Amino acid sequence: MKKSFFLLTCFFLIACSSPLLAQISRKDYAVSRKIHLPGDSWWDYLNVDASTGRLFVSHGNMIQVVNVNSGKLIRTIPNTPGVHGVALAPELSKGFISDGGDASVTVFNLQTLAVTGKIKVTGRDPDCILYDPFTQRVMTFNGRTSNVTVINAKTEKVIGTIPLDGKPEFAVTDDRGHIYDNIESKSEIAEINPKTMKVEREWSIAPGEGPSGLAIDKSNHLLFSVCHNKMMVISDALAGHVITTLPIGGHVDGAAFDPKLKRIFSSNGVGTLTVVQEEGNNHFKVLGNLPTQAGARTITIDTANHHLYSTTARFEPAPKASKGRQRPKMVSNSFVVLDIKPVN
Repeated sequence: MKKSFFLLTCFFLIACSSPLLAQISRKDYAVSRKIHLPGDSWWDYLNVDASTGRLFVSHGNMIQVVNVNSGKLIRTIPNTPGVHGVALAPELSKGFISDGGDASVTVFNLQTLAVTGKIKVTGRDPDCILYDPFTQRVMTFNGRTSNVTVINAKTEKVIGTIPLDGKPEFAVTDDRGHIYDNIESKSEIAEINPKTMKVEREWSIAPGEGPSGLAIDKSNHLLFSVCHNKMMVISDALAGHVITTLPIGGHVDGAAFDPKLKRIFSSNGVGTLTVVQEEGNNHFKVLGNLPTQAGARTITIDTANHHLYSTTARFEPAPKASKGRQRPKMVSNSFVVLDIKPVN
């Protein structure tokens, strides 16, 4: 995902200078609390372990682990330069962190949270990281080299590299032998076989442009790509084609799916959360746009209690334009996790 500090601040300023999208028409969700975390750096993916109530937050060069029940920071996993995200392998009691800054993966124990190893990847800027339980393999999607590093999660050894036809963004697994990845630069979805480590199929998601976040309905074989042209593109994963599109908010980066409520969420950097209802028979409805906070563009969902979590901060006013392209500063100690919960 894009974690440029400059872009984040721009999202904040745009949101502050323009009206919000239409409010959500049904009072389904609300920002129930803001969990403040120390540090004034950029952020990217976050991931929640529903079985333990632990939230893993990428922040600067570390992962901050939060107990979502108490809202307390319980551990920091340091020395993860250029961190993007965390993949969890509960059956192996392992976690894997993509470190974009030194092209590596940090391995840690899921119970003790202690770091146990470091793996060098076969590309530059490992961004999205995914654990596939079907093969017990970890994949990093390397943004600057347009390839995927495949790691045996048990042995922690690199076992292959998959070339891609463009810059990868978010990826998901159906847990049945299929990995799907948004190819941002080509506005396509690539379907990867995690066993053979080959791209088996690609299809265009036009009219969607620049897909970033991706979510999946595994039971109905549906993919939800959120795109930079304010569009959610819904694809049939089995047939490999677009079903329909829906409007979302601007500066999107993340998507999530609630398998019980059959709802799809688009986290928009302009400060809104687009909520879409899956109604069956390939029919979908935008319920509305919940105001969140500017910059809240990444998201994860706790499927046990339906809470959503997103991260953001506040920024000082932008300096006047200059040749040096100065960046607005983050307001110190303003970094927060938004806890967004169902009202009904």
